[in-house]
Amino acid sequence: MTIGAHVSTAGGLASAIENARAIGAECIQIFGASPRQWAARLPAKEEAEKFKNALKESGLGPVYLHASYLVNLGSGDAGILRKSIQNCSIHLRIAELLGAQGLIFHPGSTKGHKKKEDGLTQEVGAMKQVLKNAPGETALFMENTAGGGNKIGSIEDLAYLFAKVKSSRVKVCIDTAHAFEAGMITEYTPENIKKFADAWEEAIGFEHIPVLHANDSKTIAGSHHDRHENIGEGYIGKGGFANLAKEKRFRDKDWILEVPGFGGDGPDKRNVQILESLI
Repeated sequence: MTIGAHVSTAGGLASAIENARAIGAECIQIFGASPRQWAARLPAKEEAEKFKNALKESGLGPVYLHASYLVNLGSGDAGILRKSIQNCSIHLRIAELLGAQGLIFHPGSTKGHKKKEDGLTQEVGAMKQVLKNAPGETALFMENTAGGGNKIGSIEDLAYLFAKVKSSRVKVCIDTAHAFEAGMITEYTPENIKKFADAWEEAIGFEHIPVLHANDSKTIAGSHHDRHENIGEGYIGKGGFANLAKEKRFRDKDWILEVPGFGGDGPDKRNVQILESLI
């Protein structure tokens, strides 16, 4: 198990390495481009090489990228779909250029479609197009969501997409807060965690789930409200993460923090140390 965090790239991609070391992270997640803009560009070759050299010297790794929050490959709006495919493709190309494990993205929602099945079918085609637009070995990671409304991101949804896209480059990232907020798991007890793990094992297979987003939840189980909290400060609690770490199927994964931080500046050393103390 490695404990990492989403870290800032302010000042250049390579600055993420120092930011990670400063908080004791062992692996990292970054944005390859702005998460709140449709426009994105590949980094200059020199910047990418500087990042990879700094990463190699640091001994950190692996690296994951997170996609733009705007992307919705299931949207019934043709314009949003077109921009989502284009933007997600560029972010995946950036991940490939940086030698990252892959790009983690939110599957989005089927808003605009009369039937959810139509949106899921569209998402399959869109994911295939993104992979085609960004050739290489870097993976496209589907993330489960807090659910609600037309959101795509249940275990059943991701299992459907995984089976239909049929690519060795498609994998899954489990977010602990999203699973709790979606009601996939209502309390992180040993019994519930086993059932939770069994469901993922049957639907996807843990060999295709190398990474977790380790986040506590500011909202209650089944709320469908995506609000992350610092480890031990939310409704999952320290005991929940200690129990999760005891499940052997989660022990060889990369655990990445996406918490607000005790100072409000994002994942920090205190969160890393708390998580380390629990496992």
